[in-house]
Amino acid sequence: MKKAAGKPSQEKNRYSDEELEEFKQIILKKLEKARNDLKLLTESYTTGNEHDTNDTSPTFKILEEGYQVFSKEENSKFASRQEKFIKSLENALIRIENKTYGICRVTGKLIPKDRLRSVPHATLSIEAKRVQTVPPTARPSDPDLE
Repeated sequence: MKKAAGKPSQEKNRYSDEELEEFKQIILKKLEKARNDLKLLTESYTTGNEHDTNDTSPTFKILEEGYQVFSKEENSKFASRQEKFIKSLENALIRIENKTYGICRVTGKLIPKDRLRSVPHATLSIEAKRVQTVPPTARPSDPDLE
């Protein structure tokens, strides 16, 4: 295969400043929404229920209180996951500032733009993610990975 004269074939090793700015805007929008969602979740398990069951039967009250405890625990779990997501987005912003955003931490190649637009905090390419999630015994002969 011939190379074009005067133009050395070089694979792109990072996104341009303009591309990084596009990703930054995507991340900032997702970060704003994630922080708002976290606020709602946190409020839902830290504030008391305004629609109390004081005027209902004791049996219903016990069931209602049990549900409230369960609901608060679930919201607490969701809030914890949301905090982790926010941290991932913040880390992505740091990588943008360092101009290392979009580089797969396993392969060292650029993660495709489409993947970064849908999962802007991604640090792995699809190729690296597949290898990471497939059990070692399934890797050599799995036709889906070829």
